[in-house]
Amino acid sequence: MMGEQGLTHATELAILSANYVMERLRPYYPVLYRGKNGRIAHECIIDIRPLKEASGISEEDIAKRLMDYGFHAPTMSFPVAGTLMVEPTESESQEELDRFCDAMIAIREEIAKVQDGEWTLEDNPLVNAPHTQADLMADEWSHTYSRELACFPSAHSKASKYWPSVNRVDNVYGDRNLICSCPSIENYMDE
Repeated sequence: MMGEQGLTHATELAILSANYVMERLRPYYPVLYRGKNGRIAHECIIDIRPLKEASGISEEDIAKRLMDYGFHAPTMSFPVAGTLMVEPTESESQEELDRFCDAMIAIREEIAKVQDGEWTLEDNPLVNAPHTQADLMADEWSHTYSRELACFPSAHSKASKYWPSVNRVDNVYGDRNLICSCPSIENYMDE
């Protein structure tokens, strides 16, 4: 439907956007599969493995923390285990690309606080992410970081907050043990 010119233009924008993200994040995260000119295709694969080895923070921790910043997590561990694959589309604005990069840079700074011992591996905003409204409103707060940092880590999240409805779930358990939360079939039967 886009035609040859439209498809070419969309492809060019996607490649340009991915390379923009790569250049912004390259000082903070290792990037895989850069070509001979240092460029990537339409996806930016960020290697979290060296950071995990140094800090204990995983790609899942980063993906969950991105929810606190108002982003759906990028693809995890594909095509390489321990990575995040960022694929900005041709429709992403410069503002949205910058907001994502700013969030990833702030997350890298949070990882550094774990590496430096300011936060423990067991209690930091990354391993406890995502943070919900229930967390914000709870009478007690037992973490060493503030509720504001947990729930509103950026100016954008203060102005336009997306609230995850639940805290972190055990993804592997959920994948292996399907639990139906649907009403029983008997609820739909006439007596």
